[in-house]
Amino acid sequence: MSHAAAAPATELTERDAAMLDFEDNWFTSAVPKEQAIMEHFGISTTRYYQHLNSLIDTPAALAHKPLLVKRLRRLRSTRQAARSARRLQG
Repeated sequence: MSHAAAAPATELTERDAAMLDFEDNWFTSAVPKEQAIMEHFGISTTRYYQHLNSLIDTPAALAHKPLLVKRLRRLRSTRQAARSARRLQG
């Protein structure tokens, strides 16, 4: 199962690194996360999460912020399992 990387596997773009850094520290912001995303990156929350979701599958992201990336992957897997369980019940 391969995903297209947002950047070459060996390096992150400045924006990708900034997104990972932001995700790791956004809770220190005085403004709501949605507003902070728009102010920092000029994109919608939906676009931010779409990009972040692709980004955490790259080796470069894992190398830059291993604890964050592992935590986000784990959270994503948990959400996917919960959705699958709901579909099976419904």
